[in-house]
Amino acid sequence: MNRAASRRASIAAASAAILVAVGLAPASADVVNGDFESAVDPWWTTANLTDSASIDTGALCVDVPGGTANPWDAIVGQDGLSLSPGDYVFGFDASSSTGTSTAVGLVQFPVDPWTQLANVTQPLTDEMTRYETSFTVDEDVTGLQTAFQVGGASDPWTFCVDNVSVAPAGVEQVVNGTFDDDLTGWTHYGFVDGSARVEDGTFCATVPAGTTNPWDVALFQDLQLVAGDYSFSFDASAAGPVRAIVQQEGGAYASYGEIAAGNDAEWTRYETSHQANDDPVDPRLGFQVGGAASEWEFCLDNVSYLGGVTVEPYEPETGPRVRVNQVGYLTHGPKEATLVTDATEPVGWELLDSADAVASSGMSVPLGTDESADQNVHGIDFSDVTATGTYTLVADGEASYEFEIGTDAYEQLRYDALNYFYLARSGLEIDGDIVGEEYARAAGHVSSPADGVANKGDLDVPCQNAADAAAVYTDGYGWDGCDYTLDVVGGWYDAGDHGKYVVNGGISAAQLLGTYERTKTAASAELGALADGTLNVPETGNDVPDVLDEARWQLEFMLAMQVPEGAQFAGMVHHKIHDDGWTGLPLMPANDAQVRELHRPSTAATLNLSATAAQGARLFAPYDEDFADELLAAARSTWAAALATPDLYAPVADGADGGGPYDDDDVTDEFYWAAAELFLTTGDDEYEDFLLASDVDGADDVADGFYWGSLAALAKLDLATVPNDYERRSTIVDQVIAGADALLAVQEGQEFGLALADDAFEWGSNSAVLNNQVILGTAFDLTGERAYADAVIESMDYLLGRNALNVSYVTEYGDVTSQNQHSRWFAHQLNAELPNPPAGSVAGGPNPDYGTWDPTIQGLYPDQDCAPQLCYVDHIQSWSTNEITVNWNAALSWVASWMADQGQAATEVAPCAVSYTVHGSWPAGYNTQVWITNTSDTAITDWSLTWGYPADDTVSRQAWSAQWSQEGAFVTAESMPWNGTIKPGKRTTIGFIGAPGTLADAPPEQFWVNGNACTTG
Repeated sequence: MNRAASRRASIAAASAAILVAVGLAPASADVVNGDFESAVDPWWTTANLTDSASIDTGALCVDVPGGTANPWDAIVGQDGLSLSPGDYVFGFDASSSTGTSTAVGLVQFPVDPWTQLANVTQPLTDEMTRYETSFTVDEDVTGLQTAFQVGGASDPWTFCVDNVSVAPAGVEQVVNGTFDDDLTGWTHYGFVDGSARVEDGTFCATVPAGTTNPWDVALFQDLQLVAGDYSFSFDASAAGPVRAIVQQEGGAYASYGEIAAGNDAEWTRYETSHQANDDPVDPRLGFQVGGAASEWEFCLDNVSYLGGVTVEPYEPETGPRVRVNQVGYLTHGPKEATLVTDATEPVGWELLDSADAVASSGMSVPLGTDESADQNVHGIDFSDVTATGTYTLVADGEASYEFEIGTDAYEQLRYDALNYFYLARSGLEIDGDIVGEEYARAAGHVSSPADGVANKGDLDVPCQNAADAAAVYTDGYGWDGCDYTLDVVGGWYDAGDHGKYVVNGGISAAQLLGTYERTKTAASAELGALADGTLNVPETGNDVPDVLDEARWQLEFMLAMQVPEGAQFAGMVHHKIHDDGWTGLPLMPANDAQVRELHRPSTAATLNLSATAAQGARLFAPYDEDFADELLAAARSTWAAALATPDLYAPVADGADGGGPYDDDDVTDEFYWAAAELFLTTGDDEYEDFLLASDVDGADDVADGFYWGSLAALAKLDLATVPNDYERRSTIVDQVIAGADALLAVQEGQEFGLALADDAFEWGSNSAVLNNQVILGTAFDLTGERAYADAVIESMDYLLGRNALNVSYVTEYGDVTSQNQHSRWFAHQLNAELPNPPAGSVAGGPNPDYGTWDPTIQGLYPDQDCAPQLCYVDHIQSWSTNEITVNWNAALSWVASWMADQGQAATEVAPCAVSYTVHGSWPAGYNTQVWITNTSDTAITDWSLTWGYPADDTVSRQAWSAQWSQEGAFVTAESMPWNGTIKPGKRTTIGFIGAPGTLADAPPEQFWVNGNACTTG
């Protein structure tokens, strides 16, 4: 039953209903100059509109006078449209200056009785919005009129229209979409018994209360589709959430088109268009309406899925052409912007303060075409502005988004980025009192398959089923499966699914541990910023730094993944655990009904545990000796297991059925990483000898960066910064500096300021930028040279908006930010009752590697022709460009903490120097003298000296010339009344007997006096 003319044809804004078709609209067929690129002709207007008719940014706009009586008293029209028999779609983009005025869009005969073939009567918004309706022509017609009647308003207003089209509707793929033949072609389940019915050509049914997932209640029909262009539309009256989707039935549940609808009892029309590059596999069109707490009524009509439509090429909305860090700039840091422009000569720019006064001005610097963006750009440098405040940058007729100079946002980003991990925890109820009720959820995967509950859980997880194991493990090792189960409750959900991985979880835990460890070794580190009580975690207040508590949640999971004695591959570590088969979105962890399976152990996973457990052992030793001992024992045993089986690899084939493969057939870097962490923690010759003999040790590979599959650079960063007596440590430091220099050269040549080469964009490109920032930040920590710091800061500009898309990839940090990252529980785009990802969640970012693309990004760029920086869409189904993962947020956590430590990037001169000398040692102790020298030109009074031990050393009760205390790894010595003043150029000495503990006892190398970093020597 066609109600398109009588129901309001509202097309929800991009932030609400339209999901896949971001900006896609059918191309015009017989309408002439429907895009108004060739002035106004052949469009005409009534006399009262003629003088005001003009083209404004590609749209026709007219000033409509007030006081007319009828819609037809003011018209914009075009005559001479001819149509052959068939189905058509009449569409246009329109806006109203008032945000409320009504327009009547018509395809009609221009003579009495003015028969209408299509009518869209629509209250317009103040933003350009697409409106469409379908109609049928039974015989050849000529002389039709396309018109917009805009009269009848009491007050004057401005009407703008663009992209007017009357296009063939294509081939209908849905059977009985108007429900004129009752339920023929349709299947339904889950509705209240007896409520599903067709009345007056409309389907209605009652959705029961208390279902869990959208797909628990559904109306659907299976389709047969081929590659091509499609238009998906329907009318609905739905007081609850509706997920309208065409997707693969089974397998990976790939989405071929999707609309988030509902939560509106008024009849509303929803439409989208998209492209399918390949023949869709087992496509099913469905309306999933489950998951609501209360009962509600669902009604549906005019369902259409048209093939053969023509879709305009996708053009992302990029906002103003002046690209800035949307959060802001540090007072004394670099302040650069990028202008996208056709100009080849310098253009003027002005920096306007909050009162629109000019704070600074200058001329841009033409930079040519940025290869990663395929955009002609200019550079703008306003680094000399240091007055704090809110600003906009104006150039070439465009004004940037607002930003701050003197921003302190990185202080909060430090914590938001780290707080992400509590929300990623598996096996624990997420407490609304800690994170807010919006993010509260039940514990996921805590039961046993034997419990008989829907959620199979991780309490007694079996190994991968024999059929799947035989199919994927075809190397010489094979896998016999196992006759044991493991309790692997806990850990972090890796990404947007419910899988848990040792490999990717390993680097994530390591970077959280490294974020904390840097507080002991970096001069710019803010003392206490990552202490107990700083994060939103349930363990806060236990006298252990919160970031260590968070890392422990993953470490304990990784310990649980070890193969028990007596089994095949005993002592090694299972590579991963996840569902047997992919699940759809959204799906809360507690509602996952899939069977969970352990996958074959791997050498890479075994070494991931060895490395992270070794690192964790030295950091936990001052706080939990028993846990540190457990970690170190596991680090040693897994090292031995990996040496015994050095080539057990995870195959790429084990990544097509419910989880990613994390395949890696070169683990020389993992061996080097594990040996490095074991040496740093124990000081044992065995591990140093392995490092010295490794080819990795001498390789200049730091500039290559690091990620879960390449970890040599991460190992070298620790060897360079954590106090140790490695024989080649100075060479490793040189490698780190050389790698940073190479990245600095890349960053200096990038028009958008990021430390990533034009040809280095790939899946998770933002994490590559972040990890390169870690290298650059470490180089600054080692040298204090500002060039490295400035490169880190400028790369942050790219992530927070100074990029080709003008989007901040960190949720809630900026004017336009990633909000719809791929996640089964942060799924607000699919279900309004669920939240978006939390503030501080970083999206994967642009990915031009089209061989890895998901159907959503494929549909936007069917010709695979996006410039690298443009290959991104903020859409929940674009897992290849817009996923969230623990390893990406771990990198952000390190960088955000480093940024927060820089304050406002002022150059600081150390006011003090400290020498730490061990004059003698014996098995249970050592005698230490510390000298504090005042290198400033003012007296130091009431001094307080602080340092952090690398491992488990302690200061004994035999200490003198200061008031001594120790909390965990950190020692504080406060002045006595008689030595509390150190005059410029003078020094004082203190001493103590130290206890070395059981781990490596390298002396500390960074000291602070009254919170100010000191030089050492």
